[in-house]
Amino acid sequence: MAITSDLPISPISRAAFDEVDALVMKYAYASQNHFGRLCEEKVYENDVKARLKAEGITEVYSQVRLNVSHEGFEKEYRLDLVVNQVVYELKAKGNLVLADEAQILNYAALLGLNRVKLINFGDTKVAGKLLGTPFSDLDRREVSLDRSDWTPMSTSCENLSGWIEGFVRSVGGYLRSELYDEALTWFCGGRDVCLQRLPVCRDGVKFGHQACRIHSNNCAFVVTSVRSGAPASNYLRQLKSLRSTLPIRAIQWINIHHSDITFVTVSD
Repeated sequence: MAITSDLPISPISRAAFDEVDALVMKYAYASQNHFGRLCEEKVYENDVKARLKAEGITEVYSQVRLNVSHEGFEKEYRLDLVVNQVVYELKAKGNLVLADEAQILNYAALLGLNRVKLINFGDTKVAGKLLGTPFSDLDRREVSLDRSDWTPMSTSCENLSGWIEGFVRSVGGYLRSELYDEALTWFCGGRDVCLQRLPVCRDGVKFGHQACRIHSNNCAFVVTSVRSGAPASNYLRQLKSLRSTLPIRAIQWINIHHSDITFVTVSD
């Protein structure tokens, strides 16, 4: 299977979730009350887990492995805390940011869950954020493809398109663009081969270097998850500006938003 976990984790009802969550939050508050808010995340993870087990909750697991694999590519994630099928991501920082939400939503998508929760121990008081998700009702592998603005420059470009299409059809959409980018980099030979620093020039004068993912002698690729409409149009303008400063023929832009894959060739 493309997605596997150490534990069988499935969606549960809102009532079942609320019952588990009430107990977890009770001990999250107790943990911060005892240790304060300046400890490392692992301290709270271990303490909440111990408190739950002392309460008699047997299905309490930490650092649960969640694996993604496809044609030789492998990526391992770790779920901080799983209690009776409920997945928690724990933080110990001043404030939660959007990247924290994106991280646990990525887990929810991979597991097909309908709700997950973030808990932050580093704020002045424990902050919990419930995230409802549609993933239990979605087929994330039903992808749509748009190649209307795509021009393969070589066989490498055709391979690039085929690799990412196969990967998304295998593991599904709605995931973080970093995972798609990491997989495509691996298919292109890995970071040591693919990631190169190219000179950035204006009027023949070099002003520095730019890290680029190169899949052929004269083409780079970029993977994003930009929304359609104005955000995508603005990003395309930025890519055109970037490409004009680099010694390459084209940038192949692959945008994966939800389950829609758009291929765009940025060239002269």
